[in-house]
Amino acid sequence: MPELDPVVSLENVTVMYGSQAALRDVSTVFPGGAVGLLGPNGAGKSSMIKSLLGLIVPSRGRMRVLGLDVAHAALQIRARVGYMPETDSHIPGMNAVSFVSYCGELAGLPRVDALQRAHEVLFYVGLGEARYRNVETYSSGMKQRIKLAQALVHDPDLVFLDEPTNGMDPKGRDEMLDLVRDLALAKNVNVIVSSHLLPDIEYTCNHVVVMDKGQIATAGPIAGLKGPQGRVFELRFKIPAAAGMSPIAGMSAAAGTSVGARTPVTFDSFLERMRLAGLECHATEDDVMRVFVPGEGGARDIFAIAAAERVQIRHLRPSVPTLEDVFARAVGED
Repeated sequence: MPELDPVVSLENVTVMYGSQAALRDVSTVFPGGAVGLLGPNGAGKSSMIKSLLGLIVPSRGRMRVLGLDVAHAALQIRARVGYMPETDSHIPGMNAVSFVSYCGELAGLPRVDALQRAHEVLFYVGLGEARYRNVETYSSGMKQRIKLAQALVHDPDLVFLDEPTNGMDPKGRDEMLDLVRDLALAKNVNVIVSSHLLPDIEYTCNHVVVMDKGQIATAGPIAGLKGPQGRVFELRFKIPAAAGMSPIAGMSAAAGTSVGARTPVTFDSFLERMRLAGLECHATEDDVMRVFVPGEGGARDIFAIAAAERVQIRHLRPSVPTLEDVFARAVGED
């Protein structure tokens, strides 16, 4: 079973690239199981992973992985950890079996054991039929799979997966996410999945650490972070045409809401009125606005504000809170 104690902890860690801070006084823990490291590109996710592997030395702070101090036991940690990097890392001229076996030897496995494990993990990740092909002939999705294979070849206690679905088609992406779930749920491997894709994290993980601008925005069990702190509604609205205003059909790109006619002032005043009332509004890709009503509030609050602003509600229905809502609240997205 995954370890009950935190498998990773950071205490006041700061990582600098020249004058630019990649991590700013970060303190957090990663429990056992499947944990998502979530944040937009540039949030500091990869810098955190490389620091935990001992590849980057922080300017200050303390880190522990599997109970070992990173500053003093980096080689011991790497022997027990698998790492699937974001960028391709294969060696040209080697076939998949040779490459994965070589990675196993680098991790400390005897040559015969490394070769046997290479065959096993290549079949596990779906490359059994292509294991004798040179890696440079692989598609983008196949290269993602071989990166996972080399991370697993030495049977690690913890695996870091940095953007594991990069470059994969929808079918390959679903299969990769199923492998990640299987590692945590069936193989009892502790997994930390770094991604900017919220659906990937929500599907594979039960705990999340959200980063933004080199800091921790929020952290905790996903179910708890999505819990009963309020209600979420999907909303479309229309601002009726008024004197001196010509109807404008279509969709507001900024807010993802249907509008009949509006001026920026009228539209903005409606959103501002909702925000002043404590309602959080976030656009979605589905041409609707998601409105979070905190506490015991509900649809009546939305209708009251709409009536005061003379706005027509065209579509309103309750929605289940998602990790997207948690992320938007944590990083303050509009």
